[in-house]
Amino acid sequence: MTTAQPSSARDPIDDPLERLAGVLRGHNIEAVVVDSAGDARTTVLGLIPDGAEVHTGKSKTLEDVGLFEALVSSDRYDALRPRLSAMDRATQAREMRKLVAAPDYMVGSVAAVTQDGALVAASATGSQLGPYAAGAGRLILVVGSQKIVPDLDAALRRIRDVVFPYENAQVRERLGVDTILEKVLVLYGEWTAGRTTVVLVREPVGV
Repeated sequence: MTTAQPSSARDPIDDPLERLAGVLRGHNIEAVVVDSAGDARTTVLGLIPDGAEVHTGKSKTLEDVGLFEALVSSDRYDALRPRLSAMDRATQAREMRKLVAAPDYMVGSVAAVTQDGALVAASATGSQLGPYAAGAGRLILVVGSQKIVPDLDAALRRIRDVVFPYENAQVRERLGVDTILEKVLVLYGEWTAGRTTVVLVREPVGV
């Protein structure tokens, strides 16, 4: 298993990422602060055992840190995305829905995280939000420092002003249509200790 590479320790009073990590731990969410995209990739891969069933949300953050390719294209894991791409949505929609609803490991990101530890995710279809909230056995979220905002109002503004325009441009380029913001999930904490880990990256990664 790959060894995690946490950031060098800093005084949490003076360091907003370490302070946020402490807040998340107080909400029963594990938190690790790392310096770079490479450190984030190493940390996440160190949390997932070989052969584990893994699903990944569509995420610019995961692409930026090299995790999407490492998780989906490697034969080290039982990645769900290749299995899904080989299925027929017209005839296997039920099987596809059930397959992604409860993966053993779910890896993704969020649109914003507030200073008091609320993780805010947005989606058109909501396909990743069920596993985020409860379906996945383990949830790992990679969050760049630029996503830290003061409060929920600022998180929603970030979704509207930053995240949605980027996602809409991506959908228009791929499909020739506009996307739509339908669902927003706020994760305040965890009932079960150890289920969710947030990797906070000092570098801006993702949108």
